[in-house]
Amino acid sequence: MLRSQRIHDSLTQEFAPTQLEVVDNSHQHAGHAGASPEGETHYAVRIVADAFKGMNRVAMQRAIMDALKPEFDTGLHALSIKASAP
Repeated sequence: MLRSQRIHDSLTQEFAPTQLEVVDNSHQHAGHAGASPEGETHYAVRIVADAFKGMNRVAMQRAIMDALKPEFDTGLHALSIKASAP
């Protein structure tokens, strides 16, 4: 299974988002630190979920990073996050 699908599945399970977009930007970072020739190292996530109500930006990002810890432990290098509540 591709990392993008695992990210999508993990965030869906954890936050039940009303909107979720996961984009692999690894090709834009070829040759940079943390990039792998195979890709799947740099992603952008846009997520809207009721679970984020009452959270500030830092709290939302921490929750997402915690949910994706297994991906960071296995090669995810960078994640751009745009998160909000509806």
